[in-house]
Amino acid sequence: MSSTVGQVIRCKAAVSWEAGKPLVIEEVEVSPPQKMEVRVKILFTSLCHTDVYFWEAKGQTPLFPRIFGHEAGGIVESVGEGVTDLKPGDKVLPIFTGECKECRHCKSSESNMCDLLRINTDRGAMIGDGKTRFSKNGQPIYHFLGTSTFSEYTVVHVGCLAKINPEAPLDKVCVLSCGISTGLGATLNVAKPTKGSTVAIFGLGAVGLAVTKKFGITEFVNPKDHNKPVQEVLVEMTDGGVDRSVECTGNVNAMISAFECVHDGWGVAVLVGVPNKDDAFKTHPINLLNERTLKGTFFGNYKPRSDIPSVVEKYMKKELEVEKFITHKVPFSEINKAFEYMLKGESIRCIISMEN
Repeated sequence: MSSTVGQVIRCKAAVSWEAGKPLVIEEVEVSPPQKMEVRVKILFTSLCHTDVYFWEAKGQTPLFPRIFGHEAGGIVESVGEGVTDLKPGDKVLPIFTGECKECRHCKSSESNMCDLLRINTDRGAMIGDGKTRFSKNGQPIYHFLGTSTFSEYTVVHVGCLAKINPEAPLDKVCVLSCGISTGLGATLNVAKPTKGSTVAIFGLGAVGLAVTKKFGITEFVNPKDHNKPVQEVLVEMTDGGVDRSVECTGNVNAMISAFECVHDGWGVAVLVGVPNKDDAFKTHPINLLNERTLKGTFFGNYKPRSDIPSVVEKYMKKELEVEKFITHKVPFSEINKAFEYMLKGESIRCIISMEN
C-alpha cells in the first residue's frame, strides 16, 4: 500500500448518477486524505435501507452524482495530518456518525451526539474543507454520510472510524457498523429490560431483529389482523401492557402504538426508527403522567470509536449471531442485485464483496 500514500488512487466505485436509476460501476479518482482524514480500502460493504431511501430521493434532498454505502469493513491505506490513533493496515469499520472526543457530547457519558460529526444526510463533501475526495474526469462526486463505502477506496474523517480486532472477519462484522448495533444498543443501553420482561418490537428489518438478539420472539402480532389499534391488542395480551417496547420502523403510527402499549408505572418505550421529516407525534399527556417513559435513541447510544470495538468483541465471543442477518452475497460488479433483493423484501442484509 505504501506506493499509493499521498497519491490519487484510481479505482472502481458504484456511482449513482440520478435518483432511482441503477448504479454504474465507474473508474473514479480518490484524493489523498487531508488533515484528520483517513483513506480506507473497503473489502466488504453491505446494503442498508437508508442507502435505498436516499437513492430513491423520495422526501429527501436529492444530491447526485453520489457514492452511497455506509455499512462496511476495510483496512486503512493511509492517514492524513493529525491522525495518531490509526495507522496503515489497521482494520476499521466506517460509521455514519462520529466521535470527535472533544465536544460536550463526546465528553458526556450519557450522549453520543457528537457536535462535529453527528449524521448529516445533506452534506456531500468532507467537513474539513467542504470539498469532495471523489471525482471523475474533473467532475466532483458527492459523498454520503461521510462514508461512501460503495467504492474500492474511500476517505473518512478519523472520528468516524472504529478500529477493531485484527482477527475479526470483515465479511461478517461489517454489518455491525449500522443497523445491528443500532437495535442492540437501543435494547441494552436504552430500554434495559430486566430478565423476564415482556418486550414488544415494532418492525422486523435488520434493526428490529437485532433488538431481539437471537430472534427469540415468542409471539407475532399483525396489526392488519385486528379491528382495533394494535396497542390495545398488546395491552390485553400482556395484562396491562408490555414492560418495554422498541420501535424500529420510522412509521409515526407505530411510534404512537409503541408508546401506548407499555405498562403504566414502569413501562419504557424507545423510538429508533427515523420518521418522515413532516411527521408529528400525538398522544394524550395522561399516558406520560401515568408513569410511562418515552425515550429516543440514536445509533443505540453507542459512541463509534469508544464502543463499537466492544460490540465486535461480542461477536468474537459468540455472544452475537451476526450470520443470521446475512441472507445474500454478491460481487461488487452485481451491486444492483442487492438493491433488487431489498426492494422485493427478500433480503435482510446482502454482503457485497469488493474484490470479486
